[in-house]
Amino acid sequence: MLERFRGFWTKVFSPIAHLLLRMGVSADAVTLVGTLGVSAGALVFFPRGELLIGVLVITAFVFSDLIDGYMARISGTSSKWGAFLDSTLDRIGDAAIFGGLVLYFAGPGESELLMVLALYCLVMGSVTSYARARAESLGMQAKGGIAERADRLVAVLVMTGFAGIFDLPILIAIVLWALAVASTVTVVQRCLIVRRQALADPTLGGPA
Repeated sequence: MLERFRGFWTKVFSPIAHLLLRMGVSADAVTLVGTLGVSAGALVFFPRGELLIGVLVITAFVFSDLIDGYMARISGTSSKWGAFLDSTLDRIGDAAIFGGLVLYFAGPGESELLMVLALYCLVMGSVTSYARARAESLGMQAKGGIAERADRLVAVLVMTGFAGIFDLPILIAIVLWALAVASTVTVVQRCLIVRRQALADPTLGGPA
């Protein structure tokens, strides 16, 4: 759903991308710095209960995911390695965000239930991405579902930010429950998508 805004934000940040290229900064370096920034924002501030600051830091670095791809395209350095690095580091950043919430609820958030729920969202987010990657490695596709990565990321950051502004942790609880259900449904949807393709063409895929 949110992918349609990618073009708009890419245009907004394109001057920064051009400046970085003129300075000799590579797209891979931007990818790495962005992941480090997201991880630091989540794992340093969330566990201390500084939710709004954490969200602001994370948001500032999340946009590197748009900048690095644009830099690679206009500089002619797009490669399979860059795509692999970007996807791999995305998983680390996503895990850090939900891991930070796990630590928050284990500490100042004081909720064992929500700690477990945040951990479940972390795991299911990884499974959602794995399902698509595994399908593509077998010559099939499993893109789609009601909770793709961009949707999950925006939802948890917006609600966590509001929770920090208004001191309403219940907003995080609401979004975690919603994401837990949506991620589970998305995994099931992707499994069904792959199953239909496999049944339609038995020659697809291979040994597990």
